[in-house]
Amino acid sequence: MNHDLIRNGEQTLVVKIGSSILIDENGQTRDEWMLQLVAQLAQRPGPLVIVSSGTIGLGRKALGLSGRPSSLAESQAAAAIGQIDLAHTWRTAWARCGRKAAQVLLTLSDLEDRSRYLNARDTLETLLERGLVPIVNENDTVATSEIRFGDNDRLAARTAQLVGAELLVLLSDVDGLYDSDPRTSPDAQRVSEVPVIDASIEALAGAASTTGFGTGGMVSKISAARIATAAGCPVLLCSGLGEGDPFEHVATKQAGTWFHATDRPLVQRKQWLRGLQLHDGALLIDSGAVAALQDGASLLAKGITGYEGEFERGAPVRIQGPEGPIAQGLSGYSSEEISTIRGEHSDRIEKILGYAGRGAVIHRDDLVLYELEENLL
Repeated sequence: MNHDLIRNGEQTLVVKIGSSILIDENGQTRDEWMLQLVAQLAQRPGPLVIVSSGTIGLGRKALGLSGRPSSLAESQAAAAIGQIDLAHTWRTAWARCGRKAAQVLLTLSDLEDRSRYLNARDTLETLLERGLVPIVNENDTVATSEIRFGDNDRLAARTAQLVGAELLVLLSDVDGLYDSDPRTSPDAQRVSEVPVIDASIEALAGAASTTGFGTGGMVSKISAARIATAAGCPVLLCSGLGEGDPFEHVATKQAGTWFHATDRPLVQRKQWLRGLQLHDGALLIDSGAVAALQDGASLLAKGITGYEGEFERGAPVRIQGPEGPIAQGLSGYSSEEISTIRGEHSDRIEKILGYAGRGAVIHRDDLVLYELEENLL
């Protein structure tokens, strides 16, 4: 893979920095390390976005907490405190290099709603065009446990997707993906390149992390890599521990794991559809409809055998075949309408509903398969 994208590239780069390398054992930011990192990145001519963890870790000491917050309210309060310190530290570090930083706080809802997604994209593009460095974080003070990205790895992948980045770097406390847990297996071997994320790669992830200041673990990093690579953005997972330039270490020691981007990325609207994490319901379809979708067709009422949940027209829904979930998309009908037209031919919909139907239940332009599509681009 090309290391020039990091050091010398003019393309857009997104760097995610985990709490485990940003905050020391005393709950303070590693200021000298941050200054070194910023000095290295400031030499790069291309646009740069930083996705920074750390707000809850920084703020919990002010609340008198020695460990993780025990409630959502404590987490949000800690984030409210820590966000000020984190933003100030990043602003100071970039000012020393003659650059201005901007704070961008996002919630999952901001990227699930199409109009808010486009507004967020316009804001980030405006900042980048003017040479500012957006510091992106989840708005933990308002995000609930049910409506959140889950971790900043996924937020970084969605941000890379949002700005059309050419590379996403996940700086972590691990130097790549291993074929077994290097903490318990002395013979563990690092996987240097991942051409395709398949079941065998996902099986290497193990369990999500719940220790220290971080919350993601390898599971979230592979999930993030899947989102970014599907959008045509390669991903580098490498360590940010220690002193010195982590990118120089990657280049000279051939460290880290590179996840290859697909050579046929989804168009922008389908990238957004593929990244949706919230669903208002589900449509259950038969095997014939599954085959039709895989051939690039729209979803018709005839192939629907049932539904789950209550939702309105335009709602995001999961599509589930006999073998499990296969796709997601925006429903052209409400759940109430689907209850009466499921299993029917399209030419009968107007007679059943008493008004003109909208054709397909989910048009193929509003649908994306969970496996990388080649027929729906």
